[in-house]
Amino acid sequence: MSVHPAVPGTAAAPRGLARFAAPRGPREERCELCAAVVGEGHRHLVDVERRALACACGPCATLLDRSSEAGSGEAGSGVAGSGVAGGGRFRAVPDRYLADPAHRVDEQAWERLRIPVGVAFFFRNSALDKLVALYPSPAGATESELEEESWASVLDGTALAGQLRPDVEALLLRRHEGRVECFLVPIDICYELVGRMRLTWQGFDGGAEARADLAAFFAHVRERARDLPRDLRGDGE
Repeated sequence: MSVHPAVPGTAAAPRGLARFAAPRGPREERCELCAAVVGEGHRHLVDVERRALACACGPCATLLDRSSEAGSGEAGSGVAGSGVAGGGRFRAVPDRYLADPAHRVDEQAWERLRIPVGVAFFFRNSALDKLVALYPSPAGATESELEEESWASVLDGTALAGQLRPDVEALLLRRHEGRVECFLVPIDICYELVGRMRLTWQGFDGGAEARADLAAFFAHVRERARDLPRDLRGDGE
């Protein structure tokens, strides 16, 4: 089953978060490329033409990883005409989590974003050739209306922004207890977070359940994230 992220310039469609917001059921999910049944914890693809996330089996995701790394123009073994090679219609979402101990994104920088909640994520949309900023809300993924130039200086505060792979990775920020956390994460977990917040949010501030879910989510991200290599941090050390 495909998952459709919010397309910049449009309202976030509720069906776009159906997989992450709906209760787990016996639904059988299949790989978008070869139709093989996929289990829990399977990887995802970004369909760059439809601006959607799709399920992927392990072999197809690995094929796309290798095609992307090789820069091959050859078609893969998936659906005929799907253009699954690196640079084609589908791109595998990688499984890397990075933290930048030297980032300089502080509360003043966050204020310049003018985002009304304490969480936001940014990714490069290759089709539009622009950076997109989104944040979770009770209605789904909401796009920041600031122009890219307005918050580019904020992104200059971390070397992670320069490491983002277009379409498939995001810069995830959280303002919490007087500081800003900053991670590079797979794009699909950002939409998972949006779905979880939409499912649990209550009242004006989200309520205790949503806050606890958010804390657990970021604890998982911290556990998975490894520090960006020092030679890529730009901290002068």
